[in-house]
Amino acid sequence: MAEHQRLTATPDQRRVLRRAWPYMRPERRGITLALLAGAAATATTVAVPAVIGAGVDQILQRDRTGLFTAVAALTALALLRLVLFRQSELLLISVGERVVRTLRELAVTRLSRAPLRFLEAHPSGDLLRRTTTEIADLANFVRSQLPDVLTVAAYLLFTTVLLLTYSPLLTLALAVVFVPAIVMVLRLFKKAANPAFAAEAAAAGTVATTYRELVQSREMLRTGGGIGFWRERFLADNERRYRAARRSQRSLFLISLARIVQSLTTAVLLLVGGWLAARGSISVGTVVVFILATRQLFDSATQASNLVGQVQISLVGLARLLDLLTTTAPRAGIHAPRPAPDDAGPAPVTAGPAPVTAERGDLEIDNLRYSYVAGTEVLGGLSVRVEAGERVGLVGPTGSGKTTLAKLMTGLYTPDSGTVRYDGHDLAALDPAELRRRIVLIPQRVHLIEGTLLDNLRLVPGDPDERRIAEAVDHLGLADWVRSLDEGLHTGLGRGTGRLSAGELQLIGLVRAALLDPAVLVLDEATADIDPETARTLETAIDTLRTDRTLIVIAHREATIKRLPRIIRLDENALLAHN
Repeated sequence: MAEHQRLTATPDQRRVLRRAWPYMRPERRGITLALLAGAAATATTVAVPAVIGAGVDQILQRDRTGLFTAVAALTALALLRLVLFRQSELLLISVGERVVRTLRELAVTRLSRAPLRFLEAHPSGDLLRRTTTEIADLANFVRSQLPDVLTVAAYLLFTTVLLLTYSPLLTLALAVVFVPAIVMVLRLFKKAANPAFAAEAAAAGTVATTYRELVQSREMLRTGGGIGFWRERFLADNERRYRAARRSQRSLFLISLARIVQSLTTAVLLLVGGWLAARGSISVGTVVVFILATRQLFDSATQASNLVGQVQISLVGLARLLDLLTTTAPRAGIHAPRPAPDDAGPAPVTAGPAPVTAERGDLEIDNLRYSYVAGTEVLGGLSVRVEAGERVGLVGPTGSGKTTLAKLMTGLYTPDSGTVRYDGHDLAALDPAELRRRIVLIPQRVHLIEGTLLDNLRLVPGDPDERRIAEAVDHLGLADWVRSLDEGLHTGLGRGTGRLSAGELQLIGLVRAALLDPAVLVLDEATADIDPETARTLETAIDTLRTDRTLIVIAHREATIKRLPRIIRLDENALLAHN
């Protein structure tokens, strides 16, 4: 079985900021300016207790000039602080939003280029949560909490320097009482919070996946009576999320112990500071500086305790996003698009190296093996050659591997062993843009986007205009079908498929393929589950395709099979016969 990278439900949160730095490096100048502005603003706040302490000493000495000087200094500090904090917030939010935008675009780009087996192996709800909800949480953190987090960190540093300058002895008393106790509280919190918040994020992803399954399978659940089963499953998943959330909230309770530590520290400072002032070792102003500075210090610690939960949620979300980016990153030995466009978004399809394959060529499958589960081969040692321009039917019982073979021969899956070659070139070595121009699969379920029929037909490389699309529709003999729609090519379709039948969806897929003009076109059960009239329309449209195009049709419908000159039968993972 081919090894496929898997995402981790609760990825490692250690050194997450260091791992995120490569994505932030392009903004290092803006980050530096924001940090400097924030540090200057915090310095003005730290200076306030020192100025008030100096003013107290001037009052005790009855120095009116010194008191007025202290008042003027306080006014200047207040104005300067206002300007610097505002500038720091603007810089930080601007830089943070650009970083988040880069991460969001990169995540979408990586997912769009990820192997099909990777996407199939992961719940869509979890992928959706990682690329939308958790990035939105990260963006909200950057806008709302990150400036406060950096301010608190700078205040802790600057206040420590200020207190050491005034009285090393009183600072030592503060350190002996406060630091060990607060460190113990933070260690207890970290030990409890890391797994708790990671488990909550994973549980939320499971709930999103289960709910998405309801939306996608609502008709089947209603008609088959499966609503009750699904409801029990959803309630069980939701209960696990509730328990995970309670565990996270219990870990937050540990932070409230910091308030007890703060009260004890203030009491010790008053006792030691009063004793030192009575002995004349320090001035009353110094005691005032310590009380005010530690009060602000504790307020910062309280603010930090309120922020720590959001910080933890953001770190978990960032770790899960980095896990996605790392897992889907192009790896050596696997052909991928050039790295430069990867950070800038999807590259234009027209860009890239010159084609190495001919516009028409043979498709060769040599000793192909594939399995979804180790030890159980879906396809075992298949070898077949389809010459350029051949029209071939691929038939076999359900479970014989027809759809798997279709995905392998179109390069959507990578075989465990063996090769699939077009015009003598291994599909795994071809540039993805060239591969998509040469070989196209029309799946049994054709997907739509919200928009008009014209918008949906434009979902091919080259961005064809309306005239070119109309010509393709007319060439396939589908002009009457398009005119039968309410507004022709401009008929709104929406995300759902309710306005079109299964056969009409296949017609959309066929027009898309005709616009690409691939060398090899593979249709997976194109005429299954559709009415005979639509099937005849589809078969007639297929017959109008260029005769030099290779056509491989997976079909059960007898009328479809009879139209094909060559039949390849699959049964129990083996190639049985060519007719």
